[in-house]
Amino acid sequence: MTAKSPAMLILASKSTTRKTLLENAGLVFSLASPGIDERKIETMALTQNENRAGLARILAEQKALAVSVAQRGAMVIGADQTLEFDGKALHKPSDRVEARARLLAMAGKSHQLHSGVALARDGKIVWSLVATADLTFKQFDSSTVDAVLDREGDAILDSVAAYRLEGPSIRLFERIEGDYFTILGLPLLELLAALEQHAPESLEPAS
Repeated sequence: MTAKSPAMLILASKSTTRKTLLENAGLVFSLASPGIDERKIETMALTQNENRAGLARILAEQKALAVSVAQRGAMVIGADQTLEFDGKALHKPSDRVEARARLLAMAGKSHQLHSGVALARDGKIVWSLVATADLTFKQFDSSTVDAVLDREGDAILDSVAAYRLEGPSIRLFERIEGDYFTILGLPLLELLAALEQHAPESLEPAS
């Protein structure tokens, strides 16, 4: 008897961190770029008084929908993360100068990371969720930030938060409240539970 192949699973994200998390969880999947205008969606959502957590869910859903329309029959994972600091949403730093300035502005203060994740099939959302983590920086000076950025290198520019908890940036924190996977940008336990419910075959090993 031929073993059943897992369902076609697609990650609609260019994030290497999310890709690694799913690989480490043993999932078999392919990658696809959603090709959406995130800033346009963000502007529309915020003009409708959507909060930052809701924005993360909307962006995750739009990514999943965009790919699922083109990949019929596949289960598509969309994910996005927003950073909220002093009531404002921040985006990935464009360069080290911006990353340095951001970290110094956040020294000694708290911020929130909102991680949205969604599942879509055939152009319809079948499940979505947003999880939030609260993080507080130590009070640090420019020399501390420079030392961390030297160790992090360009990897820091791939993070909306201008830091990586899995890297030397961990030295900057005083307190962290929230799920580790949420902070990395993918609420993994909740996602795996949703896949078990909506696409259990996607969790089976490849034949």
